[in-house]
Amino acid sequence: MIAYLRKCFISGLLVWLPIWVTLLVISFLVDLLSKSLLLLPPRFQPDVILGFHIPGIGVLITLLVIFVTGVIAANFIGQRLVDMGDALMSRIPLVRTIYLGVKQVTQTLFTPGGQSFRKVLLVEFPSPGVYSIAFQTGETIKSVEDALKEGEPMVSYFIPTTPNPTSGFLMMAPKSKVIELDMSVDQALKFVISLGVMQPFNNKKLF
Repeated sequence: MIAYLRKCFISGLLVWLPIWVTLLVISFLVDLLSKSLLLLPPRFQPDVILGFHIPGIGVLITLLVIFVTGVIAANFIGQRLVDMGDALMSRIPLVRTIYLGVKQVTQTLFTPGGQSFRKVLLVEFPSPGVYSIAFQTGETIKSVEDALKEGEPMVSYFIPTTPNPTSGFLMMAPKSKVIELDMSVDQALKFVISLGVMQPFNNKKLF
């Protein structure tokens, strides 16, 4: 009887827990986008202009601003304005470090056709004979290769933690020390987030 009750409880938990976490994430994103309107002066707030509150208007306006910005930045004149803005931000101490760092990370993650985070690797971590999933982030800079004197190209890769893949470890190793998996980034992320429950290894080929 106890085993049956436990089985039913776990089955119900498996149904509701993903729904609950999804709703929490969506609620957080909606709240974050809505708070972007706080950047506007009080007299320009939509609630003040319209005279009443419209639920979700902050999200809609934020998404619209992002889309319009993308349309402008996609043409020649917009790109020149973006370059001028980058040049201005790069001249401001402290702000330059934060701005350029965030810009490089976002370009790495979201630029179509980029090579970063496009390869899933199998690496020895945290000890020899123990393997972890990693994502290649790029080629290691030449000064590191020269300092290590390995005699072969080096790669840098990111090892995500479980179940939160946004934190992890940045590692560097010779190409011969990593194994490239025939697996998509989405499959690998699902494997990491699910604590290894969702098996993505439909194709066993390694190369």
